[in-house]
Amino acid sequence: MPLTQLTEPVAGATVPALERTAVRPKLLFLITEDWFFYGARLALARAARDSGFDVVVATRVREHGERIRTEGFALRPLGWRRRGDGALATLRAIAEIVRLYRAERPDIVHHAALKPIVFGAIAARLAFPRGAGAPVRIAAVMGLGSVFGRVAARRWSRWRPFSLALRLVMRGGRIMVENPDNRATLARLGVDPARIAVIRGTGVDAARFASLPAPRQAEVAVALVGRMLKSKGVLDAAAAIRLLRSRGLDIELLLAGTTDPDNADSLSEAALAALDAEPGIRWLGRVADVRTVWARAAIAVFPSTYGEGVPTALLEAAACGRPIVAADMPGCREIVVPGETGILVPPSEIAALAEAIAALAADPAGCARLGRNGRALVEAEFTDEIVCRRTLALYRQALIEREGRQ
Repeated sequence: MPLTQLTEPVAGATVPALERTAVRPKLLFLITEDWFFYGARLALARAARDSGFDVVVATRVREHGERIRTEGFALRPLGWRRRGDGALATLRAIAEIVRLYRAERPDIVHHAALKPIVFGAIAARLAFPRGAGAPVRIAAVMGLGSVFGRVAARRWSRWRPFSLALRLVMRGGRIMVENPDNRATLARLGVDPARIAVIRGTGVDAARFASLPAPRQAEVAVALVGRMLKSKGVLDAAAAIRLLRSRGLDIELLLAGTTDPDNADSLSEAALAALDAEPGIRWLGRVADVRTVWARAAIAVFPSTYGEGVPTALLEAAACGRPIVAADMPGCREIVVPGETGILVPPSEIAALAEAIAALAADPAGCARLGRNGRALVEAEFTDEIVCRRTLALYRQALIEREGRQ
């Protein structure tokens, strides 16, 4: 299908558009959960639709099915779960995706996160065993978690079977990562670096997440926004606040987010209720509009020990003009520039985390400067428009290469 640059489907950005033909190319997102699509891929799907794609969303439907349909996207519910599949359930899930791909015959499949990458690649090979009609595969790696630390430290002999499997499922497709650390890790695991594109983050709506004035309350509030996982640093943040309050500092921790029953790393509601009962710690649970958290909190904290992509919570905090204290981990480094937008601390070091929070809490002028810099960085590098433009350019190039092979 011939391609060209024609329009600007995302306001404020020039993005590749597809030639207006009778048949629009089909883009299929394979994603585990509908809430993840709605929160992390909606802007991209809208931009793709407006630039000439028909968009199909294949996912487990729980909360956002009607909203996805209202956007004009075709919704294909899947029976899988993000975690906990046994061998039989895995085979059923792959067979369901094979049937889906044969029925939809997409031009591009966007596999977001590790399970869709693996299951989707296997299904695509089974659905199109001779290659004829096979879609372009985009493997969007959201973060490498514990893999990064082991590979980066060269303690990766145990990952060689994983490395082989990874190379097999990614063969023949394009790979998107959100930070250079993840790109280096995949290259070390044997994935061809020429096929890996770094597109940082999933973007943030900088108009909606506008810069906010500093909170006025006397007590300084810091906030951790995200799923309530141990690896997100929830317990480390609570320990740091306990330490600061034991020194007489009037600092409050806001925990904004829900438990994740499908994740073994999730804190339980009972554990979070116990934290909420402690002085200076408040668990807010699900927050419909996270801007209300940043209106109340002067500082963002994110002591994650997990290999992130680029945490959306930090992009939103920076867009709202909040300085950030985060663990010195992949992903966090993309938005936290030490001394410019926030402070990086060694992972799992409670004392260092507490000292960084205390330093910012005692320096409102410094917080304002870091917040302005963070907002400027988001506007320059991380808006929805920028991320969509770069991703659609990758789609366009991949389709051009596919045409050349046919």
